[in-house]
Amino acid sequence: MTRWLAVIFLALMIFSALLPWLEKLGVGRVPGDIRFRLFGQTVCLPFGSALVWYLLVLTIAKLL
Repeated sequence: MTRWLAVIFLALMIFSALLPWLEKLGVGRVPGDIRFRLFGQTVCLPFGSALVWYLLVLTIAKLL
């Protein structure tokens, strides 16, 4: 359980660092993505984008 929490925390740290670059690819602008301001910082929860990326990776994996 602790290992998964560490992995999720690390993934969120990497995602937040890469968010400005990922926004150019459309992450965070898909219907289903939630964006709000909290304590002066923009927080993005890309539920819709994660689903799109998952389906894309799944399709590529099936083709290979």
